[in-house]
Amino acid sequence: MSSKLIISSKIILLFTVLAGMFVLSTLAKPYPLSWAIKLLPMLLLIGLAIQKLGFTKESRYFVLGLVFSVGGDFILDYDRQNWFIFGLGAFFIAHLFYLASLKPYIKHLFQSKYLTISLLYIVYGTVMLLLLADGLGEMFVPVVAYMSILLLMALATILSEKSNAWLIVGGISFVLSDSLIGFDKFYMPIENVSFAIMISYYFAQFSLLKGFLEAQNLLIKKAV
Repeated sequence: MSSKLIISSKIILLFTVLAGMFVLSTLAKPYPLSWAIKLLPMLLLIGLAIQKLGFTKESRYFVLGLVFSVGGDFILDYDRQNWFIFGLGAFFIAHLFYLASLKPYIKHLFQSKYLTISLLYIVYGTVMLLLLADGLGEMFVPVVAYMSILLLMALATILSEKSNAWLIVGGISFVLSDSLIGFDKFYMPIENVSFAIMISYYFAQFSLLKGFLEAQNLLIKKAV
């Protein structure tokens, strides 16, 4: 990797069109093979990540995070009612890979600004859990485990030495998307919620990739 890693405007447009196709189609679901349309934007991101980053020690965890996200996407669209727990598991693993890809982390975690941000995420998670708790039933433990790893991933985008605006926004957007899923499924149904869920989800994944590329660009610049 000798040149700056960028996402061309043509690829951004293609990703936007593919994502927009599925987002708009959520207003007309269900329809046959909807999962195939859902996966297209993510497959584009995986191909882009491999093209730009390869499958090196530095990048493979991030690529695997995208791959397990695709697995979760398929499971949740193919049979969300019966396979929800498996989709949750796939995204749990995806976040573990994202956490690994964000290493190393800053050494001075106890600075006031980082403690404040950590507290905000903890408070948010606690409030969401209190809202959802009564509706979780036997899903209580899996959902709490997933919420914990999700918030940890979002926090890691700030605490990572690779941290940048794109990574942070990606983490926040992922939390927003999954919060909407939890609120709709376990607290109160929201009309056409999939529209907002998928916009924030696709934006989250794009932002994480963009942020990871920016972090790699910084490493390249320092190495020159």
